[in-house]
Amino acid sequence: MIRTSTAIWKGPGKTGVGQLNIQSDKNLSSGFDFQGRFALETPNINPEELIAAAYAMDFVMKLSFVLGEAGFIAEFIKAIANINFVNGSITGLHLLLTAKIGDINQDIFESSVKEAQITCPVGRALNIPVTVDTTLAD
Repeated sequence: MIRTSTAIWKGPGKTGVGQLNIQSDKNLSSGFDFQGRFALETPNINPEELIAAAYAMDFVMKLSFVLGEAGFIAEFIKAIANINFVNGSITGLHLLLTAKIGDINQDIFESSVKEAQITCPVGRALNIPVTVDTTLAD
């Protein structure tokens, strides 16, 4: 399987503009620029939030498979991914994870989270430190 995204950039680094198109969502076409990447008040999409989104999406799916192998089905798994971008480098990612899973104990949940961290394909591709805070909802 090959998934494709296309980015086009026109102009110099600080004043140019870009266009992003994602294959799987014909409606997702977004502009991007320097100001939108580095200023929070500008509502443009940026590479760092796309990486955070990719990790969060992949992690919750991977965790659901790990839990399934252990005999559990989550009512929900929510991951908020915060990426650290410092001095022009992505230095790590922190995941705030909340899940509601009937009849699971904390030890099984934590070991499932660890396994998902180790085997998450996007995480393996990123090769950056990932930390996780977990909450089991009632």
